[in-house]
Amino acid sequence: MRILIVGSGGREHALVEVIAKSKIATELFCVGHNAGISSLATMVPLALSNHAGIVEFAVQHAIEFAVIGPDEALVAGLADVLEAQGIPCFGPSKIASRLEGSKAFAKDFMVRNHIPTPSYQVFSDIAAAREYLSRCSFPVVVKADGLALGKGVVIAETHEEAEQALEAMMVQKIFASSGQTVVLEEFVSGPEVSLLVLSDGTQVKPLVSCMDHKRVFEGDKGPNTGGMGVIAPNPFYTEQIATQCMKSIVLPTIAALKREGSPFVGCLFFGLMLTSQGPVVIEYNCRFGDPEAQVALSLLDGDVLEILLSCRNGTLDQVSVESRKASACSVTLASGGYPIAYEKRKIITVGNLPMGVSLFHGGTAYDEDGQLVSDGGRVLHVVGKGKTLAEAMCVAYQAVDVISYEGKQYRKDIGIRALQEEEHGSSCVHNPYS
Repeated sequence: MRILIVGSGGREHALVEVIAKSKIATELFCVGHNAGISSLATMVPLALSNHAGIVEFAVQHAIEFAVIGPDEALVAGLADVLEAQGIPCFGPSKIASRLEGSKAFAKDFMVRNHIPTPSYQVFSDIAAAREYLSRCSFPVVVKADGLALGKGVVIAETHEEAEQALEAMMVQKIFASSGQTVVLEEFVSGPEVSLLVLSDGTQVKPLVSCMDHKRVFEGDKGPNTGGMGVIAPNPFYTEQIATQCMKSIVLPTIAALKREGSPFVGCLFFGLMLTSQGPVVIEYNCRFGDPEAQVALSLLDGDVLEILLSCRNGTLDQVSVESRKASACSVTLASGGYPIAYEKRKIITVGNLPMGVSLFHGGTAYDEDGQLVSDGGRVLHVVGKGKTLAEAMCVAYQAVDVISYEGKQYRKDIGIRALQEEEHGSSCVHNPYS
């Protein structure tokens, strides 16, 4: 079976790696450029926005199934365009992708379908937003309505910080049109959970729960990023909470999408907050999370391509979707200065990786001399696996030590909070980089 993966980051590298192991995958192609993926799939040098070019390639190369990774391609309707040309896709339609494409739409969707979410107000006029800030309580969460590479959310502790966020989004337009409308959301607290579920439009099957670390610095300090690391499973997401979330959040979301004429086919990401009043939805993403996909797919049993095909074909209830009884820890290695400003083309050296480690390339390339170099903000994702979270963390950070490039930046506390939550410790419960 000839497969096209659209996108070329760490998420797509993880997808390519598991799909390549399928007994029914015969040839893989991948849109974009990525040094790690190039050893597993033929790279197709097209821009994600070039839908006509992607469709033309898919038709000419008799692609039998397309897996769309990035949010921008899905929100722009690439799945619809490919399906119209007879190319079956894993990925939601443009109308279903509005859940991620517009935070205002997502919030309104949740309210009308009685899905728990923090209270909010939507503003397209900065004067009205400022007037609201003059009488609201703090902290308050300021969100750009549209896509912003995971960086369009500011937790404003003070009125001044909220004003600065409004100025940046609505006046300076740091997120272009994505910040023309903003959502001002009630601040809630509690453990965060990243939950990925697969859906064929009717049936739903969850993957392993994850805990993301979005802030750039240790202790959850600094600006938001696309993700500096993730662990799975999330110890805060107990069986009792999982049952509650399926009943009050996941199943109602999938049912409401179908009822409203936009059945969801693909992977739906629920960003959850476990508050003292119960779980609430902070955000939806209409695709595999990045870096959540790197750990979730690493722990997923079975033929992943067959599972993805079952979503597209409406037969998800006929396949097994089970995760191994193990743990995984992913540490993101970023470029110096990320997420604000950073340099590329830094030579990367990789030593002998320990057993139990997978290395997924986020932003890499080969230079004119054939050397591996950095080519993005998030460069590599180091995924360690083990019987316990402590083992997974240890092996991941051991691997971090044997990877070098100028300006290498990473968090040294990935998994620490989750480890502290677990009932039983280990001989490696300390952070080796503290």
